[in-house]
Amino acid sequence: MMTTDNIKMYTTTWCSDCRRAKAFLKQHNVEVEEINIEEVEGTAEHVMKLNDGKRKVPTFEIGDRAFNLSPYDERKLRSELGIG
Repeated sequence: MMTTDNIKMYTTTWCSDCRRAKAFLKQHNVEVEEINIEEVEGTAEHVMKLNDGKRKVPTFEIGDRAFNLSPYDERKLRSELGIG
């Protein structure tokens, strides 16, 4: 199990990039707190603040860093999480 800061992953149910990111994380045993922005009040607005007013999913928060994978980019995810 990879030990990292608490990782929050903001998603929606219909997002194919979210599904691809979740599959990657599961394959690499990375635990995240998944937050559906359509179900948790205030989180869509939070995601928009993190992404210059854009509602991009998946968006990740790790400690004080935030990044999105819209479109999905496995190399970026590997780099952000420190997975070789």
